[in-house]
Amino acid sequence: MKPIIDPRLGDIENDASSTKSRSLLSLAGTLLTEISLPKLAVTWVLLILLPGLLLGMAPVVASIWLSAFFDRVEVFQAGLWSAAVLALLLAVALLSSRRLFRLAESNFWALNALAVQPIYAAGREAMRQLFERRIAPDSAHLAKLRAAAALASGLVICAISLWVLAAAWPSTLIVSDIAILHAPWRLARAALANSTVLVSAYVAVAALAWAIADATMDQPHDLERFDETPGDDAIWRIAHLSDIHVVGENYGFRIESGRSGPRGNERLDQAFVRLEAIHAADPLHAILITGDVTDAGLSTEWAEFLDIVARHPAIADLIVMAPGNHDLNIVDRANPARLDLPTSPSKKLRKLRVLSAMAALQGERVRVVDVASGRMGGSLATALAPFANLMTRFVDSGKPWLSQDLSDLWARAFPLVLPPDREDGLGMILLNSSADTHFSFTNALGMVSMEQVRALEKAMALYPKAYWVLALHHHLVEYPRPAKALSERIGTALVNGNWFVRRLRPLAGRVVAMHGHRHIDWVGECAGLRLVSAPSPVMDARDQDETCFYVHRLTVGADRRLKLLQPKKIILDGLPKVQA
Repeated sequence: MKPIIDPRLGDIENDASSTKSRSLLSLAGTLLTEISLPKLAVTWVLLILLPGLLLGMAPVVASIWLSAFFDRVEVFQAGLWSAAVLALLLAVALLSSRRLFRLAESNFWALNALAVQPIYAAGREAMRQLFERRIAPDSAHLAKLRAAAALASGLVICAISLWVLAAAWPSTLIVSDIAILHAPWRLARAALANSTVLVSAYVAVAALAWAIADATMDQPHDLERFDETPGDDAIWRIAHLSDIHVVGENYGFRIESGRSGPRGNERLDQAFVRLEAIHAADPLHAILITGDVTDAGLSTEWAEFLDIVARHPAIADLIVMAPGNHDLNIVDRANPARLDLPTSPSKKLRKLRVLSAMAALQGERVRVVDVASGRMGGSLATALAPFANLMTRFVDSGKPWLSQDLSDLWARAFPLVLPPDREDGLGMILLNSSADTHFSFTNALGMVSMEQVRALEKAMALYPKAYWVLALHHHLVEYPRPAKALSERIGTALVNGNWFVRRLRPLAGRVVAMHGHRHIDWVGECAGLRLVSAPSPVMDARDQDETCFYVHRLTVGADRRLKLLQPKKIILDGLPKVQA
């Protein structure tokens, strides 16, 4: 059969959200014509307006409470009885206000993650993109220029934030009494002004602090050479895959590449065949997949992935994986303006699909961290077992009231730890580095939470002689090479990546960080930390083109530091071209 239009070759619809086939300007035009204004308004209220009101009302409510409290204290005479009553009232106040302050704090950090840190990161990378166009990529001044760009960005954002603060200050209301509750509109305006002032003040100080810290820290650079192979010491071999973007159809194309990339999942199956042969010839320690396992987080894609793994049982028990932004956040092939409300079950469904797949593949091997006790918890499978029935009911119905007990399940799951097999062995720590977003066009944002970092540090402290592969999806810092377009560097690295690197600096020599996200191979260093980026074996190449992945080799040197040896590049041959 020879149809006039061969459906196996795809068509323009497959390129609707492809950054390889369409410019960002073109995608932005589609976004403006397709976006749902009512959903955008509701999302704005839930994610910006309400948190802003709650944050801004915190000082007003606190002042009202303190005013009422001291008015009551005045009616007591001095003495032991009044002191006892005062202590009792103070204790009740602390207990009753804990939830209020916790709510204000959580909303503050929600605003921080949504806008503050991305603004600074975007400004810093825009400055670097502008400056780096004027010097050679291998210039000795590149590190100094990057540091200067970070400082300039911080100063500019600090100045803008102070200007916003000054503009909002006349409308603020920090101290009030209970009479303000009779003027709700005035209270709302004052609360928004308070929120603006608080956030602006924080941005001004934080941007300057981040800029100074970024400018004074060691800048990332290419790894000058791999370590030499030491004697007879054990060598751990890790096959590193990332961004495999499994699709749910035999002839399906991927969101980002469209018809510029391969179709279906044959290339991934080809990679697994090679891995079986590699493992049979020289056993692998692990097969690490650092995120974007699926292309859109759909159930059909996870089903395809699990079916592919099932066809290769010899290596199934070696696979460990961390989630990526395509697995978790909203993405849509046909509509880059896709927007899901915060109340939608879609995001929770994606998280539950990830947890279910991770439990199926590695649930008995990886363990959660009990942060409260500072000890290792049970396996992921054990942690999920009490919620299995509830998870099943939720994915069947999507009812909001079923999700209440599941709301903290995702946060408690990370980081996941694959413990070393001996006290000085090699373990793995799997992080979730995807920032929660509800908008398809911004789904690539990354952030590592403070809670994960604290748990990571506690897990490593339990194995003081062990070495670690730190696995996450997003690259920690932007690579020290000029990008062709600003869009390649803004919104892709962790927005708090430089802070994360500084936090990891004491672990240099014990840790190698492996990630994906950018679909290119790069090995470098930053602040003494080795960074390894994986290419994608299924992206940015047509069916007939070659792709690759790497098998990395790690060992411990005589100085008891983790060494990175010359990796082996595995070439995947192009597939036969479909004949129209």
